[in-house]
Amino acid sequence: MALSLRRLVACVLLMLPLAATGAELDTRAYDPDNGFNLTPTTNGLAITWDAPSGQSHIEFQVIPRQGNNAAAPLIREIGQDGRSTITDINPHYLFFVGQRDLDIRDLDDGWMIFFDRVHRRPYAVEKAVLTPENISVTTSRSRATVQFDGLESPSFSGSLVFTLYHGSPFIHMEARVSTERPATAFLYHVGLARADVQGHELHWIDSTGELQRSSAGRDTARVYTTRFRSMALSSATGSLAISPFPHQYLYPLDFADNYGYNWAGVDYLDMVDGFAWGVRQPPMGDRRFVPWVNARPGSQQQLGVLLFPSALPGHANLDVVKSYTRSDSFKPLPGFKTLSSHYHHEHAMEVINRQQQSPDLPPDLVNPGFVQVFKAMGVDMVHMAEFHSGRTPRLETAERLAQLQVMHDEFERLSSDDFLLIPGEEPNVHLGGHWLSLFPRPVNWVLNRDRSQPFVQESAQYGTVYHVGSPADVARLLELENGLAWTAHPRVKGSTGFPDRYRDEAFFTGDHFLGGAWKAMPADYSRDTLGWRVLDLENDMANWGNRKYSLGEVDVFRVTTDSELYGAMNINYLKLETIPRFQDGWQPVLDALRGGRFFVTTGEVLIPEFVVAGYDSGDTIPSTTDLRRLPIEMQLEWTYPLSRLSIVTGDGDRVYRTHFDLSATREFGAMPIRIDADLSGMQWVRMEAWDIARNGAFTQPVWIESAD
Repeated sequence: MALSLRRLVACVLLMLPLAATGAELDTRAYDPDNGFNLTPTTNGLAITWDAPSGQSHIEFQVIPRQGNNAAAPLIREIGQDGRSTITDINPHYLFFVGQRDLDIRDLDDGWMIFFDRVHRRPYAVEKAVLTPENISVTTSRSRATVQFDGLESPSFSGSLVFTLYHGSPFIHMEARVSTERPATAFLYHVGLARADVQGHELHWIDSTGELQRSSAGRDTARVYTTRFRSMALSSATGSLAISPFPHQYLYPLDFADNYGYNWAGVDYLDMVDGFAWGVRQPPMGDRRFVPWVNARPGSQQQLGVLLFPSALPGHANLDVVKSYTRSDSFKPLPGFKTLSSHYHHEHAMEVINRQQQSPDLPPDLVNPGFVQVFKAMGVDMVHMAEFHSGRTPRLETAERLAQLQVMHDEFERLSSDDFLLIPGEEPNVHLGGHWLSLFPRPVNWVLNRDRSQPFVQESAQYGTVYHVGSPADVARLLELENGLAWTAHPRVKGSTGFPDRYRDEAFFTGDHFLGGAWKAMPADYSRDTLGWRVLDLENDMANWGNRKYSLGEVDVFRVTTDSELYGAMNINYLKLETIPRFQDGWQPVLDALRGGRFFVTTGEVLIPEFVVAGYDSGDTIPSTTDLRRLPIEMQLEWTYPLSRLSIVTGDGDRVYRTHFDLSATREFGAMPIRIDADLSGMQWVRMEAWDIARNGAFTQPVWIESAD
């Protein structure tokens, strides 16, 4: 059989030594029929891929230091349709290497931690140096990777990998490194250096949304507080923007202030020579609990950023960048309304404190910024967690009821036909660990009860008032008012050990305890998902035999118009046709949660439909159903190309995961998927979907009635 010339060239180049270095180019996993055109050069290689507006190319060169001559930039050129967009770019990775306190609490797993202050202990900043040993090119139908082995810092070692996606404009650059250093917590900063920036400008969008630009001169590097965590270097030939993964890159903190996730200038941290621009993680965080990122010994950390080359100027290129997060907002879906939960904004207390100074509310409280932020992001309903103070459980009845009255009045005032602000608290009393409350209407309840106080009493001013002083009181209140409670940040922070420790208690097994709440915490970049802590809990709760669910929580304090909120957020899509009016109560919200009729997402991946044999999440498949071949049907939408889909099931004892490769997908897609599964012996089934930037979505379980 005759070989095409292109395939013949590929066969000849299986192991090609590069002339100027000792590195070898390995193309054994390169298939030219996948549409990526590979051209070896004297000092490196060039590769092309299909981008949305033409054929893009990137050329790498490996020219080491020779005498007094510095090593050449790794990226010789990036361009499109044969035209150069930018040349001579050198990537840099800097690692902040600190110490995790694995003994800070009595934990089974000391890595499952938030209450750590890594920034207060000595840490080092290390520069990773690339000395290519081997270069390998791998292709599949829609993706190509170019891997440079030989990336090392004093603590980490591994490779630098570039992944190209047919149909996408960006280049996915990723350091894949590991350490054998014990108890390591770390951060990573990435920069793109260019020696000659004459005629170039920096373009960014500031934290208030205004377009900004400045000459890329010789000023000392500084931190920039940007929107969308992105910055571009722009010239007459085009631009190159750098952007981190929108959610994974932001390690968990109590506050979502904009701490400056970009930097640019000369001699950054005295470790990057000349001019460069890039992304950063704030080492000091909010100066409270600053846990950084886990790096267990031997785990391969995948430290990604996205590079967006374009023939467009920088600001126009940033419009492309932010399209992947829908400008940091959540897309409306027919038949769904969005709910975000767990914010300690303390609006009610701020109103109380201001009114002690003047009876008239100042403009910033009449139309508070946090409400403006949520509306602009497409959040229909927000469940707050007010009065998060150690004083609250000890408050006397009069003060407590007065505070609740302000919260109820203010939340009613700030709600409208297209936005619902829902009263809520994180009471953290009587049950163990931390938990959130949600009632279908304003409820007056006091968090303590002495022996002389009745559980319930009537007040001429406030109506029905409850006093709770025990788990039984809490359970009774939830039942009488048809409320819900759930474990806040389960298995971490103040809920370490919960809900496991009360899994057999009557209040937990009852219908008024929802389950847990999902958030990406802790951070570990060796994982290809976010929030596995709560996904594992959801599996465990399902196997315990109680029909429990996990909604998304954000768990941050103050929200302002210049906050970096989206990166810390997730959202719940509830099956609701309309937003309830505050005056009518919001029982439909609780019904949707209690019924498991919702999915959770970071925003980029959506699941408009998920049914198993025609049954929605939260439904029960009858015991008379033949489980040997059940159709699992779903509809997915996404922005970044997808990575994988997982079907997760359990039999009451073990958890089973079946993964489906979605690497054939391209960006900004939608498609129905059907999987015929044998669910014999299973008690429940749910699904997850994840993209290449570690964004994802998951459903609640569909239950399977036992034949017994």
